Amino acid sequence: MRAQTLPAASGWQWVLGGFAIYRRSPLMLSLLVITYWFIVVFLNLFPMLGALAASLVIPGLSVGLMLAARNIERHQPVSIQTLFGGFRDNTKTLVVLGALYLVATFAVLGLSTVADGGALLKFMLADSRAERALVEDADFSLSALIVVVGMVPVLMAWWFAPVLAAWHRLPLGKSLFFSFVACQMNWRPFVVYGLGLLIVAAMLPGLVLGLLLSLLPGLQGLATTLVTLLMGLVIAPTVFASFYVVYRDIFGISEIV
Repeated sequence: MRAQTLPAASGWQWVLGGFAIYRRSPLMLSLLVITYWFIVVFLNLFPMLGALAASLVIPGLSVGLMLAARNIERHQPVSIQTLFGGFRDNTKTLVVLGALYLVATFAVLGLSTVADGGALLKFMLADSRAERALVEDADFSLSALIVVVGMVPVLMAWWFAPVLAAWHRLPLGKSLFFSFVACQMNWRPFVVYGLGLLIVAAMLPGLVLGLLLSLLPGLQGLATTLVTLLMGLVIAPTVFASFYVVYRDIFGISEIV
């Protein structure tokens, strides 16, 4: 297994590749993404333990979505059970990856307390509007910058780690290491990829919403609902499918080894 270094233009091709996979099976891929969201949201309804449980299952579910994208690309069958197919191999490592990601995220958020005394952390962990109101006037600019910078290496280490653990049976340390190195080698296409996702997932829905509001000025609720459906049924499945395309292109293989 060896990661390839790709040109910057590959970043946009990853977005297009995700949409190409989505077009082959839009309903099934959308259903899987909605099911994924439902599971994560449902688990987060339970304070503390729910967030931990969600973190533990997210790596396996993410591999399941990549498995679905691979099957769709190969014209192989896909079902709801495919979403849970990521748990078939190296399950222990996937669960540990989820737990460590939660720890790493809180560690980065902990660093932000140096800048704002914990205001951002309190805001993010608040369970009600009243609790958020107590800190919403705080200046989050420096603490937010610390979080963004601190999360970059975390995301690099975890980007490919679940699929490397599940499909290549790599142990915890190697999956994190190879993921980080692969991202570092391809930082240019990842920058383009990030900009592409920003256009597709943020700017495009915003433009559509603005257009609908200008055409339907008295139906703001309807316009918002239509854009929400666009996000959930088209954009989100495209983004998840693009994760598989990124893996496939950088590692040059998509076989379970």
